[in-house]
Amino acid sequence: MSNIRITKQFDFETGHALYGYDGKCKNVHGHSYKLSVTVIGVPISDTSNVKYGMVIDFGDLKKIVKSEIVDKFDHATVFNKNTPHIELAKELETRGHNVILVDYQPTSEMMLIDFAEKIKKHLPETIKLHSLKLQETGTSHAEWFASDN
Repeated sequence: MSNIRITKQFDFETGHALYGYDGKCKNVHGHSYKLSVTVIGVPISDTSNVKYGMVIDFGDLKKIVKSEIVDKFDHATVFNKNTPHIELAKELETRGHNVILVDYQPTSEMMLIDFAEKIKKHLPETIKLHSLKLQETGTSHAEWFASDN
């Protein structure tokens, strides 16, 4: 049987700031992210399986990505916990804001590395993460491919 790639797209809104950056992105701002998740595997060949013919149920992939990424990052503000933004993060948290502190610069590139690890942990053994694409703006995106890593 052939390997097939399945892709599901997700949308979420996230704010961030890039500490030490030499442009506008040093300021707190947000993006309407589009995350495309592509997995690869062989369609289920067991005719008695309710998911016969599927690599993975789109709903099952959605549950993984929503719980690990979308539900956590949507309408949150992400800061590198190793920068002075930590003080701003604490202030926002005391005012009831959803803040995520990460141990990396919250660029699209670094977020993809984080997302890949989170998603891979929850995929069935027969399914592999093939690629991720994170669109930050209408004209800019970053991609992660398993074959490159």
